Formats: sequence, C-alpha cells, structure tokens
Amino acid sequence: MAKYKIAWLPGDGVGAEVMEAARIVLDALGFDAEYHHGDIGWEFWKKEGDALPQRTIDLLRSCDAALFGAITSKPAKAAAEELAPELRDKGLSYRSPIVRMRQLFDLYICFRPCKAYPGNPLNYKEGIDLVVFRENTEDLYFGLEFPEFPENLRQLPEFSRIPEKAAVSLKVNTRRGCERIIEAAFEYARKNNRKKVTCVHKANVVRASDGLFLSVFKEVAARYPDIASDDANIDALTMWLLKNPFNYDVLVAPNLYGDIISDLCAQMVGGLGFASSGNIGEKVAVFEPTHGSAPKYAGQYKVNPIATILAAKLMLDWLGEKEMAQRIDNAVAKVIAKGEVRTYDMGGNATTLEMAKAIAAEL
Repeated sequence: MAKYKIAWLPGDGVGAEVMEAARIVLDALGFDAEYHHGDIGWEFWKKEGDALPQRTIDLLRSCDAALFGAITSKPAKAAAEELAPELRDKGLSYRSPIVRMRQLFDLYICFRPCKAYPGNPLNYKEGIDLVVFRENTEDLYFGLEFPEFPENLRQLPEFSRIPEKAAVSLKVNTRRGCERIIEAAFEYARKNNRKKVTCVHKANVVRASDGLFLSVFKEVAARYPDIASDDANIDALTMWLLKNPFNYDVLVAPNLYGDIISDLCAQMVGGLGFASSGNIGEKVAVFEPTHGSAPKYAGQYKVNPIATILAAKLMLDWLGEKEMAQRIDNAVAKVIAKGEVRTYDMGGNATTLEMAKAIAAEL
C-alpha cells in the first residue's frame, strides 16, 4: 500500500500537460503515492453544469493532498451559453472551482514563494527571494455580491448613499481570518530564518476592513519580537517592490492585494511559468501553478512546467517529505543555471516534457 493518496486534478487546457510533466519528476524521485484522478473544470461545467462535481469534493476529503493543473473561467453569460442544451434553462451559475475549493475546505492560506533562480534569463534581478502569504477565503473574494443592489436594503440609513442600479461587492475581513493568516506568516518566518514580515493594506482609505487587518497585524507582530515587521499601502508597495525588492522578505496581505502582489512578485522571478502556490487549510491542501489553462497552447506541449513541478515540491514539503522537496528545488536550479534546456518563454524551444525530463535527470 502506498504511503500517500494524492488527488490528481488536471483541469483544462494545458493543465493535463504540465501535470504529466510533474508526474515524470515525482516518479523519478520515487515518491510513494497512489494518484486518484479527479473530474474538474470546463468540460464538466458544460456537460453537468458543475465544474467541481460532488465526487471530486468527496475525493479531496479522502486524500492526503491534491495537485491541481489549471482551470478555464469565463464570464457568466459566456459560461451559460456553453452549457449542454438540456441544462441551459435550469438557471445554473458558473463558479470558479478553485475559489469553491478554498471556501469549502477553508483553505485560508495561499502560500506563494517567488524565487529568482540564478541563470534564469527572465529574472528582474538576481537574488530575489520573496514569499507572499495571501488570505484565501475572505476580503472581496468572500462572494457576497449584488449585480444590482436591492432597493429594500438601500432604504436602510447605512446604505442610503448607494445610488440606484449600483453593483456592490462586499469586502469582508474577520478578526479570526486576519489573525490566522498573519500568524501563519510569522510562524513561517521564524521556522525558515526569515528576517521581516510586511503587512500589505490600504487602511488609510479602507478604514474598517483594512484597518482591522493592520491592527491585528500589529498585535500579532508584538508576539514575535525576534522578527522585524513593517507595513505599507498596497499602491506604494508595488512601487517600492520594483525599486528595491531586497527590502522585503515575507509579505502578508488580504485576499485581493495578495492576489495582485503575488503576480507582481512572480513576474520579477521569471513570470507565471515559475510561480507555484499552495492553498492550505487545517486538513486539506491543494497545490497548483498559478498560470491559467492557456487554451491556445493546449495539445502543443509548449508551456513551461516548472511552476507545476515547484507546486509538487510545495506539496512534498507540506507532507513532511523535506528531503524530496529539496531535491526537486536543487534539480530545477541546476537545469535553469545550465541553460541548455529552455522552454519558449525562456527563449528556447524545449517542450514541456523535455523540460521535465531534464529536471528528473538532475535529481
């Protein structure tokens, strides 16, 4: 019997290809696991009206961890038009499977390491090594939205300023949600010899929800006197990150700002082909590359699989397989440093699987 049971979620577009690449590396590593395919993505939305079927939710509950490829999402009208004819009159509404997983399983940590591997021609600056902790279940992604704000609510005094025919999305931060993501950032910093944690916010304008995030940050920071801490407004931070990324180490942010800065940090270390992510809760964890399904490249085995291979590395690390995780990191670093195998985004012509095999050969 295998040591681990892994939910294998290829998803859409190039998802299956980058997952195939990750499997080459995991098999070469000798990772002792059973892989269980999970149905997820656009095809299941079109056929069943559900991009995250209940059978896949049940699978996630029974596995030790999940590796996820990529997903296609479209606006509500376009999504409805692609439903099977027998489903179109049922009033079904498309919801992103990854957002649903985050909320169903309370995957409140979005962990996004951004490391500039030496020799990567796409690096903004050599030596960048940032980690983003993004709150993953609240904020503007909480999901409480009104395409047209209800007239009966607009009659209440606190909502009287909202004009007619206004679309409204509520930004919801809770004390518990703020505290646990901030604690996770400080705990990571302490365990990994990181020197500073920076709070990302806009509390000077968004005084209630971001003000809560900042005040909780200061409370938590006081419990970690061995780690430096500071804070920055999201708009100023994007400027300072580009000017001097070496002033930052661990960044912690509410959901929306974390989404923004993690892509900014990813671009500084080569782009989304190098950006891996962990969606982590108390009992369930789903690991993924942060790029999309890139349908125009589907079937071409063209895209860079390093983000997915590094997502597998994060999964191993979370499972406690530290030595295996480090071997993947070392192998990726060697292939990038040699520069002999490069995918199209790196200026080369290696295929997805050729990159995976090169990394496997360095294990």
